[in-house]
Amino acid sequence: MSAPPSGFGNAIQRHCVFAVGSSADEYAAAMPFVSDADAVRIFYTDTGGPGPAVVFGHGFYMDSFMFIPQVEYLVSQGFRVLCWDARGHGKTESPPDRAFTYWDSARDLLAVMDDAGVAHATLVGMSQGGYAALRAALLAPARIEALMLLDTEAGASGEAEKTGYRELFDAWTNPDVPLDPLADSLAPRLIGGTEADQAPWRARWHASDRAAIRAAGECLIDRESVLDRLREIDCPALVLRGEFDQTSTAEKSQALADGLSAAEPVVTIPGAGHAANWTHPDQVNEVLGEFLGRVVAARVR
Repeated sequence: MSAPPSGFGNAIQRHCVFAVGSSADEYAAAMPFVSDADAVRIFYTDTGGPGPAVVFGHGFYMDSFMFIPQVEYLVSQGFRVLCWDARGHGKTESPPDRAFTYWDSARDLLAVMDDAGVAHATLVGMSQGGYAALRAALLAPARIEALMLLDTEAGASGEAEKTGYRELFDAWTNPDVPLDPLADSLAPRLIGGTEADQAPWRARWHASDRAAIRAAGECLIDRESVLDRLREIDCPALVLRGEFDQTSTAEKSQALADGLSAAEPVVTIPGAGHAANWTHPDQVNEVLGEFLGRVVAARVR
C-alpha cells in the first residue's frame, strides 16, 4: 500500500537561516521555519551541536513547549534536539481549512530534518506526533534510527471516538462557546496530573486561535490505520504510556508494540495520564535516556 501523495513535500524551500542555540535556554529563541509554496510554514527549534539528533513531535492541542523537560535533559546528555509544531498548532502557520493527512505531517517532519541538515535521527512522537513518526518511518526508513512512541497508537479512530471528536472540535472552533468548560473537561484527560500541571496549557489554549485546529481535527478524525504496515518498520522502538491514559489504552499500546519488528516491551509510567512526559518528566527522561543510550551504543559498534 503506497502513501497518499503530498504537495508539501514536493515544494520545500528554506525560509531562513536559523540561529543554533548551545543550551536548552537558548534553543527557545531559535525560530526557523520550513516553508512550502502553499502557505504552510512549519516552525521548529534546534539546540544544535554535534551529538546524535532526536526529533520530537507533540500531541493534539499542544506544541513544542510540552518537551521542555526532555530538551533540557537530553541537551545535558550531549544530544542535539529538534522540536516541531504540527499544522494547526503552536507557531506553525497553515490555512485552517486546507485538508491534510498524517502522511503530510510525516513529510513536514522529514522536511524539518532536511532544513536542519539532519540525515538521520531518532523520532520521539507523543500522541498525534506518534502518528507522524510512524509514517515518517514508513516513508524514509533509512533515515530513522529509532522510534520512541509516547501515549500513541497505530489504529484508526472508532466511530464513537469520531463522534466525540467532532462534538469537541465543533465547540472548540465556535467563538460563541466559552472555553473554560471545554478546558475543564479536556485538561484532565489530555494532560492528566495536577491542576498545576494543567495550568500552563489552559493559558496557552486561551491565548491561541481556536479556529486554527479545524483541518487538524479532520486529519485526526479521518486518519487510517497503519497497523498492517508496522512490520515494515524494523528500527529499534519503544512504546511508553501513562498508567491512566484513557486514549492510548494498554491494549492499543500493546498492539503497537506487537506490530513493530524490533519493539521492546511496553513501558507504563505509574500514576501518569496521557501526557506522561509532561506530568512525570523524571520517570520518562530516565526511560528515554536509557533507550537512547543503547541505540547510540549499537550504532557506533
